[in-house]
Amino acid sequence: MSDPRLRVTAPEPTPDPSDTLRLPKVRQRTGLGRSTIYRLIAQGQFPCAVQLTPRAVGWHKADIDAWLAARPRAAQ
Repeated sequence: MSDPRLRVTAPEPTPDPSDTLRLPKVRQRTGLGRSTIYRLIAQGQFPCAVQLTPRAVGWHKADIDAWLAARPRAAQ
């Protein structure tokens, strides 16, 4: 039987800072205002922010891109 104290785990990948968007960039990419973003989060219709520091949040770029791709396109 192996000793559980000797179990080797892979280190967690460090997130790439360029993959995290702060609120101004999220607003620019989505065209939504701050209040609308937080209202949609509360309704479960927008990706949740991730805590970056005790006073700062951001969004994963991939989550925002996926949300944008799932949005219906307006007729032109």
